[in-house]
Amino acid sequence: MQEFVPFFFILIFGLFFSTIFNRLHLPWVVALIVAGIAAGASNLFEVTPTIEFFSEIGLVFLMFMAGLETRLSCLRETKREVGILSIVNGLIPFIVALLIGFYFGYGLQASILLGIVFISSSIAVVIPSLEESGLFGTRLGTSAIGTAIVEDIVSLFLLSLFFQWVNPSANISLFIFYPLLVLLLVAIKFIIPRLDALFHRYSAADSYETEPRVVLAMMVGVVIVFELLGLHPIVAGFFLGLVLSDSLRKDETKKKLHVLSYGLFIPFFFVTVGAQTDLSVLASLGGAWVVILVVVLGSVLAKFGSGWLGARLSGFSSLEGSFIGVSTMPQLSTTLAVVFVGQDLGILKPELVTAIVVLSIVTTLISPILIRHIDRKGDFRNAERDQVLSCYN
Repeated sequence: MQEFVPFFFILIFGLFFSTIFNRLHLPWVVALIVAGIAAGASNLFEVTPTIEFFSEIGLVFLMFMAGLETRLSCLRETKREVGILSIVNGLIPFIVALLIGFYFGYGLQASILLGIVFISSSIAVVIPSLEESGLFGTRLGTSAIGTAIVEDIVSLFLLSLFFQWVNPSANISLFIFYPLLVLLLVAIKFIIPRLDALFHRYSAADSYETEPRVVLAMMVGVVIVFELLGLHPIVAGFFLGLVLSDSLRKDETKKKLHVLSYGLFIPFFFVTVGAQTDLSVLASLGGAWVVILVVVLGSVLAKFGSGWLGARLSGFSSLEGSFIGVSTMPQLSTTLAVVFVGQDLGILKPELVTAIVVLSIVTTLISPILIRHIDRKGDFRNAERDQVLSCYN
């Protein structure tokens, strides 16, 4: 019975704060993190092993849905722009993060983790903002989303390499491991539709949610197999979603997976991240404020500046460069996944964990606002629409 208390508080806190933030037109994710911070600070509940398990499931679901919402097939017509932007907008922030980490004396491992955070972006924040501004199908919008997709993939790949370096669990060489990983993912891409067809052949009316259950069973099985091979569950979840993004043709199935993920498991992850954020470091350590300020400003300025530079090198105007710069600023899925894993491995110190959580909150809040502001200054929505992203519809 005691396990129901924190379960209940997470649901209530998430619902209460989500309602308030929705009225203020602020992101739902920020509401859940703030709810967790409030619950943790007030000692209303303790993060029990059961809650932590639900949180880990939520993290895997979060990365799976992030991969599922990614469309590699949508990048063909803007591959030059996306290539230039991804290199410039990934490399410069990574170097800035390393310099920040070394300056504060966090060591190589923590500095590299911070660098992976600075590389990543968030399509979950970018896509709704572009849809609202009417830029979803333009060359500009395609380039912004494509850059975020590539940076997420690169950051997750680097994260998997980092895990093998810091906490090696694979008994096979990396030169064998990654080709094997690719072969397994390609096999899964063809297995899922055929399994679904097989189940439907023996079921005239699908009253048992066949396809969603097949996908969920496959996701859990793949995570277990890849973890045995040495791949972290969050990376396995993302790559599985990425592989299935163009294979799952039924929008209804994706909606059901979305409801299950965001309606139950993912809120546990965000609330738990907030509850485990140690705000006491702000009072006990004077330098914590400096770390938070430098990390937030460093990421924001590095992503904006490198995004603008990459856009200019790709042939965009200065204002379009500013638009792409602010579009690559938000930090969400990969960022909070790094926090979760960094804490678990004991690599990230409390003040750095707090700084990264604050970075996620700040960038998730300000990026949509800045996107709307720059969109009003420009006349982007009347640009020629190439419908590159029609595969998202």
